[in-house]
Amino acid sequence: MTDFSLALPKRWQPASVWLLYVAGLLPAAWTFYLGATDQLGADPVKTFELFLGLWAIRFLILTLVVSPARDLLGWNYLRYRRALGLLCFYYVAMHFTVYMVLDQALIFSAVINDVVKRPFIMFGMAGLTLLIPLAVTSNNFSIRRMGPNWVRLHRLVYIVAACGALHFALSTKLLGLEQSIYIGLLILLILYRSWRPIARSRKRGQGRERTRAPATVS
Repeated sequence: MTDFSLALPKRWQPASVWLLYVAGLLPAAWTFYLGATDQLGADPVKTFELFLGLWAIRFLILTLVVSPARDLLGWNYLRYRRALGLLCFYYVAMHFTVYMVLDQALIFSAVINDVVKRPFIMFGMAGLTLLIPLAVTSNNFSIRRMGPNWVRLHRLVYIVAACGALHFALSTKLLGLEQSIYIGLLILLILYRSWRPIARSRKRGQGRERTRAPATVS
């Protein structure tokens, strides 16, 4: 498969990132239109809320899959990872806003009761809370200012993934095929992140052994 980010002329690459933002937000805009024109069924608020949550999971998976795709397949889409991560945050924020404003009408006592009855909401709120600093620092200025701490901070995305998987899994009584695939992918990506440093360490160790071998023979 051709590396799309490298195949594009350099002057078009920034435009392709903005095109990704536009394309990524179109599902939310279209579904909002359907809801505003009474085309989302008997419970449009719940339908819209679940739709936004589903797209948040999709963009979370796409964000996490960029590194494995580069490591294992040689597909370099790092240019688009920031946009994918921010799209994930936007959908999580919209999902939460619909829940708080349209579903619970900003009645905080109702939200607390809902959390007590349905603890999966706590995992969703924890994921959103952790996403906020990641979204705020997703810019070149923060990368330069924070240095190595930026990388450490953004590893929180894997805790976000765990919270998202738990929130998604516990929010439904019966997991369908699509939900099971998404949860399975999140688990695999979290496990890959845990295995990646071990694999790199072994690779470095093998490289040092190969370097020392000629000297031993001589």
